[in-house]
Amino acid sequence: MEENFTQQDIAFINKRGNSLEKLEQQLQFFKDGINKMNLVKSASKGDGIWVFDETEKQEFIAYFDKHKNKYSIEKFVPASGAASRMFKFLSEFINDFDPENDSINSYINHKTSKDLSVFLVGLRNFPFYKNLKEKTIELYPNFNNLEKDQRDYLLIKTLLSKDHFNFANKPKGILPFHRVNKTNLSPIEEHIFESEFYRNPNQKTKIHFTVSKEHQSEFEKITGQHDGFEITFSYQQSATDTLAVNPDNSPFRLENGELFFRPGGHGALIENLNALQSDIVFIKNIDNVSHNHLNNIIQYKKMLGGVLLQIQFQVFKFLTVLEKKDFSTVSLKEIIDFVQNKLQITLNDDFEQYQLEFQIQSLQKKLNKPIRVCGMVKNEGEPGGGPFWVKDENGKVSLQIVETSQIDLTNEKQAAIVAKATHFNPVDLVCSIKNYKNEKFNLIDFVDENAGFIVEKTKNGKPIKAFELPGLWNGAMAKWITIFVEVPIFTFNPVKTVNDLLKPTHQHD
Repeated sequence: MEENFTQQDIAFINKRGNSLEKLEQQLQFFKDGINKMNLVKSASKGDGIWVFDETEKQEFIAYFDKHKNKYSIEKFVPASGAASRMFKFLSEFINDFDPENDSINSYINHKTSKDLSVFLVGLRNFPFYKNLKEKTIELYPNFNNLEKDQRDYLLIKTLLSKDHFNFANKPKGILPFHRVNKTNLSPIEEHIFESEFYRNPNQKTKIHFTVSKEHQSEFEKITGQHDGFEITFSYQQSATDTLAVNPDNSPFRLENGELFFRPGGHGALIENLNALQSDIVFIKNIDNVSHNHLNNIIQYKKMLGGVLLQIQFQVFKFLTVLEKKDFSTVSLKEIIDFVQNKLQITLNDDFEQYQLEFQIQSLQKKLNKPIRVCGMVKNEGEPGGGPFWVKDENGKVSLQIVETSQIDLTNEKQAAIVAKATHFNPVDLVCSIKNYKNEKFNLIDFVDENAGFIVEKTKNGKPIKAFELPGLWNGAMAKWITIFVEVPIFTFNPVKTVNDLLKPTHQHD
């Protein structure tokens, strides 16, 4: 401890609320490196991924509708990200383009900026176009008399200007994503509309957004217009920020000598999720919304919910039997079969030879965990993590969601497994976070601390290394009971760049 931090550092760390023990662990990760995931094979249909026909789908939907009012249900939406990446290519254009001496066509050709070309072709189809044009004309009264290049330049300038629309610095959640009946809708509103499916007539519908503190009032302007909802907010805690280091793994310091901390990635939000008190929590990213397919998307949300409620019912029933050691109605073999074949949890080959007491304790340990049912979409060239069978350092194999950054793609065998992957993770989860006695799990107990990863960044022009916490649906949920279920591609409609709003799923009026 003494070798890494001064007494002044320790006082600063304590003031921020960070754990000295965790920071020491992070420094050790920088020095030792973090082992990549050991993929055994990709999860596929019938081998880690459940695929349902229409009849089965309708049965799960009916089960959810029948039982949902017995539970408190909430939606958890990570929504703290700014939209800077959405408008990155437009920001570069405004910084690099000289409207006096250049043409937009020559800029596009010189920069090979296909994104800018697509943006300009589809400009009139963006939900914000009407308001943007009106504001730009107000700012530049001779707008309609200008050449097209000049008009396009001024529209983009107004869109990004800090004094006007300032879209690149706003959170994605409040931006206009869709235009329906001549009204602009934000992702916040689309999440509100989608949440109707678990409405309990006797309770307000709960939605929780994680936001940046400075943006909360902008969220509340929108959420305040909707009655019948209990909408809450939380922030990524500074105590979950991680330490940055120099290339030699010594703590990186700012010019004033202070240690430099960075947000630890979406894995930090396991603390926010852990604070929720609902029985069942649906999780979905802020930008994954669609108005066109809303009714169909809701059907699949209900299906996932039905799977979770059925699995939870069986898990709770079996845990009660194991606690009472009364196998008159349910045999031990039936529970073992459920664990191995339904939940696809591996047991030792000679498990049934063990003493009864050991079998009971082992089954309790494997079943008394949070449960997550995750929608998985067939691979169609979308980037991102996916479902795999993974072997840990103890040789145990389990189902995990793994990000590309966690895989050693220089290893031919690992790369071949990735190449054969049939599905990817759209971040569409439903979770059970209480035990069979209706007590809240401490979700922090189920995090795989070794599943973080190291990234290379720069700060003030200097190279640094940063530590990303185990991702929220990756290492942060590594020790949960995990079920993967195939859902169709139309349930996945992320908006990574502004041009994604031109896709058919986001066009309406």
